[in-house]
Amino acid sequence: MEQVRAHLGGAEADLVVPFVSEGHRASYEELPGLLAQAFPRALVVGCSARSVIGGGHELEDQPALSLSAAALPGVKLHPFAIDPATLPKGRIGANLFGVPPQEEAHFLVFADPFTVQTEGLVQSLDAAYPRGVKVGGLASGGEQPGDNALFLGSAVSRFGLVGVGLSGELELEAIVAQGCRPIGHPMFVTRCKDGLLLELDGRPPLGLLQELYDGLAPRDQQLFHASLFVGLVMREDQVEYGQGDFLIRNLIGMDEESGAVAVGAELREAQVVQFHLRDARTSSDDLEACLRRYQADSREPRPAGALLFSCLGRGRHLYGEPD
Repeated sequence: MEQVRAHLGGAEADLVVPFVSEGHRASYEELPGLLAQAFPRALVVGCSARSVIGGGHELEDQPALSLSAAALPGVKLHPFAIDPATLPKGRIGANLFGVPPQEEAHFLVFADPFTVQTEGLVQSLDAAYPRGVKVGGLASGGEQPGDNALFLGSAVSRFGLVGVGLSGELELEAIVAQGCRPIGHPMFVTRCKDGLLLELDGRPPLGLLQELYDGLAPRDQQLFHASLFVGLVMREDQVEYGQGDFLIRNLIGMDEESGAVAVGAELREAQVVQFHLRDARTSSDDLEACLRRYQADSREPRPAGALLFSCLGRGRHLYGEPD
């Protein structure tokens, strides 16, 4: 906290974002009080994490804490917490997100993956605030419901979703590097139910995956076992598809008897999908390319600050070395 205050150069923090690993689980409840002492005016919003990145370093599966703090003159903060037990069915109203619908705002959001279906929540945010940028991630580190922590103000929650809307004199931009490359060819979803993929181009997905595997080079066959994903096309008006045109989602199960595949997303018939692989080179090249494009297109020579959200599929396991 002393280091963060020094970097603020005498300015009072308005927002503090902590990420804390499960190695400090016994102290989760103490963290908001400690931060309130050091940053009395600041809103605290953050979560637990299996691995923590800060100061140019990443610490995986070991005790770690990172703090990001911002002085935000001219910016109004709208904190909110959502208990999934109180959510209505269908689209969620803007009243739950703490920002009047007529007010433009950007959002920083953290969710517990055991108790929140985030896809619907993000769609509701997009509908209520179509021009706002939404960034954030899933709390991690826990093995079961109740293990993760979500921080908002002085409260620590073990379930649901917390976040803050930011309105006023602020520009927020997002850079998304999915780090995957397509394999095979795009296909139509011809039969599905919720997140269960039953047919692709009229055939069971598992048989198509076997054919795809047989045609891959040995290196890609190795990746196929641990780094296989499915991409959902993001723009329905496209007729040609390439890397970066798909929203990458996890494959979470397969049924050998029916040939069906379970996907970590809601599916719909006639949707275009394509399988993808992730490897270290593709992932690194994609991030570098995204950053270069942002630097070339940005109107500001240097952003005032940044938050980084990295999936647990990266780190040493993917790159072979830390940082």
